Amino acid sequence: MNNDVRAQAAQVLTSLLAGQGSLARLLPRAEANVDERDRGLLRELCYGGARTAPRLQLLAGKLLRKKPADAEVEALILLGLYQLEYTRIPDHAAISATVNAARVLELDRATGLINGVLRNAQRNREQLQRKLSGNPQFSSMHPAWLQQRIKAAWPERAGDIFRANNANPPMTLRVNSARVSRDEYLQTLAAAEIPAKASAISPVGIALEEARAVTELPGFDDGLVSVQDESAQLAALLLAPAAGERVLDACAAPGGKSCHLLEQQPDIHLAALDIDEDRLERVAENLARTGAEAELICADAVETDAWWDGTPYDRILLDAPCSATGVIRRNPDIKLLRRESDIGELAQLQGKILRAQWQMLKSGGTLLYATCSILPAENAEVVARFVAETEDASDNTPQLLGGAHWGEPQSVGMQIFPDPEGGDGFYYALLNKTE
Repeated sequence: MNNDVRAQAAQVLTSLLAGQGSLARLLPRAEANVDERDRGLLRELCYGGARTAPRLQLLAGKLLRKKPADAEVEALILLGLYQLEYTRIPDHAAISATVNAARVLELDRATGLINGVLRNAQRNREQLQRKLSGNPQFSSMHPAWLQQRIKAAWPERAGDIFRANNANPPMTLRVNSARVSRDEYLQTLAAAEIPAKASAISPVGIALEEARAVTELPGFDDGLVSVQDESAQLAALLLAPAAGERVLDACAAPGGKSCHLLEQQPDIHLAALDIDEDRLERVAENLARTGAEAELICADAVETDAWWDGTPYDRILLDAPCSATGVIRRNPDIKLLRRESDIGELAQLQGKILRAQWQMLKSGGTLLYATCSILPAENAEVVARFVAETEDASDNTPQLLGGAHWGEPQSVGMQIFPDPEGGDGFYYALLNKTE
């Protein structure tokens, strides 16, 4: 078994660079191959390497005559640079351990190149920083296309967005209000000596001062509390189902919003739909932990004839597939996996799903369109186009929720931006189907 932590990290980063899997899928496999005491470092190298990759790639470009033919060699160089730039590992230890990882991966022929590049980076650190400081990709730590898109869409907010995306995300909880109040759970956390404070925008949200394993959270296994970003918590609160209603959570995995809908109003018939059977299993697990029940449907949200019984839904939550550019701080591999061409394709898919879901909504019903994107092409532009083309659709997005201001009004809907101290980037548009 290859249990060298840097060799494992290099293999994860190699797959990310090739677009072959995400951290969520790749990291658990790598963790199984290293000693438990090394898993923290493995996670740091994988997440940190992905987060800083756009900058590290520019540094590597200055240090190499040409890109290495072997992708694992490139990954090792990027990981070596990450250790030199962003960790407290002594330079000599970072370099020698990275060179040794090349031997573990049977890349002996590349050890001289890796050693030379990293030592050159060590010697010329300040000079390299000065040369690249004016490059927007270097300063923003975002791939050039995404940096340009964000700056074009939000010129005054771009710097704050980049900083938020590059920060470590807070750990936020959602209290199960059917079982316990937020104040009561805050007191429980205080008794357990877990510092926390109430969310500024979600009446059931709690932000921890430091991330904790869920096993340390009182009542987690009993469903008293769940881990969910405070911006994501607004979905169920905005949809606000009433007792007795038929509700559809389209694209439901991993199930946080489904559970929240049932915590908020247990007396509804909820159908949780997702196209991915494995991800739908996550919905089932979350429902079981929180003691809730829903109808689970594994199907394509567009192909409604294959699964819909023809009875209209009173409310629909459409958390549409998107670029996830609002949650980069939680999923830094987005910087490596997403391509600019994806945005137009996603916008087309979003419009197609929205039109299909609208046909299942009863007259007088409500549909909440949501994404975790900050790109207008996937958000306001998609919904504005739909409203313009659909006679019985009107935008009714509230600007205030529970007295707390959130988001920035758009031509249609509201945009929330990632906040280092608060929630992720989300877009919401509450649409009514006129009778």
